[in-house]
Order: sequence, then structure tokens, then C-alpha cells
Amino acid sequence: MADNSFNTAPKGSDHPSEKGLSDRENSLSGHVDQVDGSISKLQRRLQSRHLQMIAIGGTIGTGLFIGSGGALATAGPAGALIAYIFIGSVVLSVMVALGEMATYIPVSGAFTSYATRFVDPSIGFAMGWIYWFSWAITFALELTITGLLIQYWDKSLHIAIFISVFWVFITGCNLLPVSFYGELEFWFSMIKVITVCGFLIFGICMNAGAGQEGYIGFKYWNDPGAFAAWPDIDPTSLGTFVAFWSVMIQAGFSYQGTELVGIAAGETEDPRKNVPSAIRKTFWRILFFFVFTVFFIGILIPSTDERLISKDADNYAASSPFVIAVQRAGVPHLPGILNAILLTVVLSAANSNVYSGSRILVGLANDGSAPAILAKTTAQGVPIYAVLFTAAFGLLAFLNVKENAAVVFNWLLNITAVAGFITWANINVAHIGFQRALKARGISRDLLPYKAFGQPYYSYYGLFWCVLITLTQGFTAFMPWDTETFFVSYVSLIIWVVLFVGHKLVCRTSFVKPSEADITTGCLDTVDESQWEAEVPTTLWGRLWAWL
Repeated sequence: MADNSFNTAPKGSDHPSEKGLSDRENSLSGHVDQVDGSISKLQRRLQSRHLQMIAIGGTIGTGLFIGSGGALATAGPAGALIAYIFIGSVVLSVMVALGEMATYIPVSGAFTSYATRFVDPSIGFAMGWIYWFSWAITFALELTITGLLIQYWDKSLHIAIFISVFWVFITGCNLLPVSFYGELEFWFSMIKVITVCGFLIFGICMNAGAGQEGYIGFKYWNDPGAFAAWPDIDPTSLGTFVAFWSVMIQAGFSYQGTELVGIAAGETEDPRKNVPSAIRKTFWRILFFFVFTVFFIGILIPSTDERLISKDADNYAASSPFVIAVQRAGVPHLPGILNAILLTVVLSAANSNVYSGSRILVGLANDGSAPAILAKTTAQGVPIYAVLFTAAFGLLAFLNVKENAAVVFNWLLNITAVAGFITWANINVAHIGFQRALKARGISRDLLPYKAFGQPYYSYYGLFWCVLITLTQGFTAFMPWDTETFFVSYVSLIIWVVLFVGHKLVCRTSFVKPSEADITTGCLDTVDESQWEAEVPTTLWGRLWAWL
């Protein structure tokens, strides 16, 4: 059995003792404000149940409840299902990689810190700002949807009214202590879980013949077909593949938010225990919800249903495949009730947008990549300036006042989805650098609190597909050439390149050597391995339940 702790510090440095562990956990996120010298820090107030629901709440939102209909219409039921399963495997590589780093060094703004420490400060800088940009823009997207959902009941109501109301509500919630945010997100996410489970039960009943359409089975997989072909391309294998590849970005957008576990690690009680547990449970629950939901959407709604892709604001509010499935089943009053539930779903996602964006700003400020004032917190541990700065970008939702809502939605969706893939690629790069740093110090990964499986090959797998999808997702801009489509598809990548190159030229940074990487700052002492082994169930069912 291994010793109770192992020294990861370079020669000549003192390794922190077990006695000071609790004090260190409470101050890992500490930051000395450069403005007035006061100490401003986040506080560990999130429990395990909060951590799991934060990831679920940030992920199960607009992408699944509304955007998945577009994936069905474009690629067909089988094509959409395969796309969501495939992207799920890519997300898993990101989750396990992040989990290994976040349990060993649970600091705020983890993404930027890991990339800065293990790879290159310029990558950490570009990664942090593009990720913040992604969530800030997503906040505007979610506010857009709230207004459209309200218009489902009364189209005469101006969308700007509800954008304003919900902007104030979400911003106010994020200015309260993180424990309040965690509790609110827990119950918001619980509504999502119940809704998805209810929809799955509804799907089984409707497919068996309980609705007005009678027994459905897989008739929509036969007519109009399991796969759809890309327009203007011969409906052969090529047209089918092009349609399938085009929905990758939609599937990726739907999965964004699973990595919130890594951001919340800096404000989580006992991160060594709770983060690995949240990663295992959260991912499989999300994968379960996504895969089965997309499957039932595909068997209840034909991919040719015109309501799946709305081209104008009047119909866009009713384009949720959940609502369409209920309408096709002929169940009275349920579409309106479901639309009300969707409103809470979107508010939950918007709440997570501001939280994650503000915390990544704290990480950037702590690394010196953003103004120090953004790391300043209130007495309750709320980074007030980071919250307000992130929330301000939600006001972009007012673009809907003059522009077609569907056009604005597609712009924001593409920008944020591509930024998400770039972030995932950077997380895998950081993890590869982390593994090299451990190897250079002679530290076995077997001694880590959480050991990711299939490494380093799985991180390379995720990195390859994230890069490939990012580079090829805008292929429609070349069929034929369309400047607007090209800009929408690649603006996030362009911003990342500009940030990386600009920071590299100004700061003259160099890639971090594995032997010089900082793997000690913020690192928690390890415990006796027997304590970890004792927590692993010995029975088959016990192991299965613990993994799920």
C-alpha cells in the first residue's frame, strides 16, 4: 500500500502537511486584489448534488429541447441519433481528462490555469477568452429563446419586454451567494430531468398506439427514411454523409456545459470525492437523456415535418420537437404546459451561462490575463464585476427586436458551438501536457485521486475530432461561396487565432517544458489509497450503480 501522501513539489520546496489541508481547500481560490490589496476569494459552498445538477442544467437546454429538431430534419432520425452518440464519445474524452486534472488541482478558472501551466500561457489566454465569449454569447441566445417561448401564447407581446425581465432576473440570481445559485440550479435541473423522463414515457406510450396516430413503430424510419440527404446532392451515400456531418455542430452545441464540473470544482466541498463522482454520474445521465430523447423524437416525428425548421419568428416558438410530438399525438392542453416547462429549462441554462462565464473571468484575472478587478469578490464570495461584465453581453439578445429571430438564433448557435469545440480541443491538449508533466516528475498516474481511462490515446482521440469538426463544419460556405456563412462558421476560430498570436507576440511566451510545469500550486494532498479502495463497491450491481 502506498504512503499517505506523495511529494509532487520540486526539490528544495516544502510539501504542505496534512494538518493544513482544510485551510488550503478553503483558500485555493484566493486572490490578492491588485486594486486595494484586500483578499478576494471564491468559497467552497457547492455540495455534490449541486455539482451534478449544475452540469446537467448547463447542458440540457436549448440545444436539446429546441435545436435537436433541426438535426432530425437535416440528417434524418438515424443520422441525428448517430451524430449525438458520436459527439457523446468525444465529450467523454473531455470529461475524463478534465476530471483527472480538476481532482488533482481543483482551482477556479481551471481551463485557463491548466493550459497555462502545462502547455503555453498563450493557449491558456486564448482558451479562456474564447470560452468566456462562448458563454456570454450563449446567454444572449437563451434570452432570445425565453422571449420566443412567451410569444407561443401571445404573439402580440413584444419580445424585448421579456428579454429585459429575464436579464434582470438571471443577473440578480448570480449576484447572490453561490450556495443560492447551486440550490436554484438544483431545482431548475430537477424540472428538466423530470420533463425528459416524462417525455420518454410519453414516447413509449405514443409509439405503442396511445395517440391519435395509432401504432407508430418505425414507420418514419421507412418513410421518409432513416437518413436524409443534403439538398442539391444526389441522395446516395455522399449526400447522406454530408447531411450527417452538417449536424455535428448542432450535436456539439447540445452537449456544451458538461465541462462546467471543472469550473465549479473551485467552489465545491471536498473536490477530490465530489468531482469524480459528478463526472461519472453526470456524463452517463446526460448521455442517457440525450440518446434516448433523440431516439424517441426520431420515431415520433417524420424528418419532413415543416415545423422542425422554422424560417420565421411566428413559427419558431413552436418548433420544439417536444411540442411537435405532443401536437401530433393530439393531446389537448399539454403543448402549452410543456412550453411553460421549456421556459424554466431555458432560464436554467441561462443561469449557468452567467455563472460559468463569470468564473472563467476569475481564472483569467488570477492568471494575469484579465484586469485584476474581475477577480474581486463580495464578502459572500461573489465575483460581482465578473458577473456584471458577462451579463452585459446578454443584451445582444435585443438584436431580435429588428432582426428575424431564426436568423439571430442560427448566428449565435454557430458561433457558440464552434467555440465549444475549440475549448474541448484545448482541454485535451492541456491534459496531454499534464500527463507529460507527471511523467517528467516520475509521478505515477495510478496515485491520482481520479485516473482517466484509455490515456493518453483517448485525449488524442478527442483532440483529433474536435479539430477536424472545427475546421470542416463550415463547408456549406463553399457550396457555393457565401461570405456571410463563412464568417458565421469560422468567426470563433478566427478570434481564437487572433488571441493566441497576439498574446504570443506581445508577451513573448514559450511552450512549457514538462519538467518545469507547475503541478504544485493548488494541489491537494493525497490520502491513503486504502480509503479510496474502500469506497469502491465489491459487488457487480454495486459497481454498476456507482459508475452510473
